Amino acid sequence: MESTIKLTPLTEHDQVLLDKIEKEAGTSINLCYQCGKCSAGCPVGFAMDYTPRQVIRLLQLGLVNEALSAESIWICASCETCSARCPRGVDIASLMDTLRREALDRGIINDKKVAVFNQAFLAGVRNFGRTYEAGLLLTHNLKTMQPFKDAELGLPMMSRGKVHLFPAKIKGREQVKKIFERAEKMRGEQ
Repeated sequence: MESTIKLTPLTEHDQVLLDKIEKEAGTSINLCYQCGKCSAGCPVGFAMDYTPRQVIRLLQLGLVNEALSAESIWICASCETCSARCPRGVDIASLMDTLRREALDRGIINDKKVAVFNQAFLAGVRNFGRTYEAGLLLTHNLKTMQPFKDAELGLPMMSRGKVHLFPAKIKGREQVKKIFERAEKMRGEQ
């Protein structure tokens, strides 16, 4: 049985939030005329509860909390296929990223494992200037209470040179840290 959503006029709070999302994403949802090219080209659309087109429609209808609660924003691969295909120039990938950040800020997370993965990935890039796969997997598995998940894959991947025990460090790690600091400062000013 399908659930129904009752449409009500947009509250001032929701309008402020929607304006903030559009500003941060650098795009306007009103440009979208629902052609569906974004959804047709999405490589992970099959796994989403709402396709990219439907996420934008939720926003157009003022259903901001539904969009923030959608699993789709976490499944989005940020490949930008949707943005590249949009005939109206709507940056859907940026909208999805902005929705993820807003959902994190508000504590609206359907899948805690995705949020933990996101945080572990960014921490690795911040600290080492690149991804540290072994640390990412270890942090993710410990924080999600599944310490031995995929443990049997570790040794074969190390022996093939796919995963390294210690992190590789790039030149210019300090510049990467400064980028993170500037991004956090910019985010705090909004």
